[in-house]
Amino acid sequence: MNVYYCAIGVITVAANAGIAVADLVKANFVVANSAEVKVPSAWLPFLAALKLAGAAGLLMGMLGWEPIGLAAATGLVLFFIGAIVAHIRAGVYHNIAFPAAYLILATAALALSIADSY
Repeated sequence: MNVYYCAIGVITVAANAGIAVADLVKANFVVANSAEVKVPSAWLPFLAALKLAGAAGLLMGMLGWEPIGLAAATGLVLFFIGAIVAHIRAGVYHNIAFPAAYLILATAALALSIADSY
């Protein structure tokens, strides 16, 4: 396994697991942000589950199940594209850097997963 893939993968897993926990406990900043971008707080457990599934899938990919890691990275990329679209549709730009950072991590994990499989 490529050392860069391992490093980016671990960071991406930790970041997504961390924000998923914040979603699950309905941290104040998560609830405020979801309200601002017009995402119902009732969706937070579902969104947390998607992030946790992505993190688990990335971890599985790093442990040798490459197709699952590739699928998880792809799912996280699509998830965070959706988050950025939600911010743009709501006109909320002051904190768009957060989903953009997660998108960058997921995209790097995806690219490195693809590179590592060849």
